[in-house]
Amino acid sequence: MTAILYSFRRCPYAMRARLALVLAEQQVGLREVVLRDKPAHMIEVSPKATVPVLIAGDQVIDESLDVMLWALGQNDPHGLLDMPDEGHALIAQNDGPFKAALDRTKYGTRYPDCDPMEERAKAKAILMTLEPRLAGGWLFGDAPKLADYAILPFIRQFANSDRAWFDAQDWPHLRAWLDHFLDSALFDGIMRKYPKWEDGTPEVPFP
Repeated sequence: MTAILYSFRRCPYAMRARLALVLAEQQVGLREVVLRDKPAHMIEVSPKATVPVLIAGDQVIDESLDVMLWALGQNDPHGLLDMPDEGHALIAQNDGPFKAALDRTKYGTRYPDCDPMEERAKAKAILMTLEPRLAGGWLFGDAPKLADYAILPFIRQFANSDRAWFDAQDWPHLRAWLDHFLDSALFDGIMRKYPKWEDGTPEVPFP
């Protein structure tokens, strides 16, 4: 039975899941959702009702990093899992304090008690710690690892909140890292548009 992935094109969590599936050469049946009209089955199998949700046999995996680890556990031809333990700390920093600051920067009206500019400064401080790491092109030298692909979708989201401001900052390595990713065939492949999945219709093979 082919695994099924519930996904939403622009969600950075779903992006990282799709990235791992492509890099692991694991084909799934894609069900593109609309967040304001989530499929009943997705909510039934994963009550937290967020994407991505991967259904593989009797497994339901509804945390994006776990989807990445599942996919690469099946096949890791690029050696993405072969990274220092510090890579997991960088992912945790991204998913915790950086994402919190990103949300409060991008969606300021949702957080009336927070100053978006102060939150942007917090996010910037975290990104500045990545800048020297990226002198070799990637977080751990001249080849990507799991941490790169787990973090890059969130850097894209942050940059898109004010690209002119982002490009004006003193982080040439960070900007080059993001632009290399955005210009890649890999990114193009995970960002293709698919119609909303409807109950009773077939999934789209992905990749």
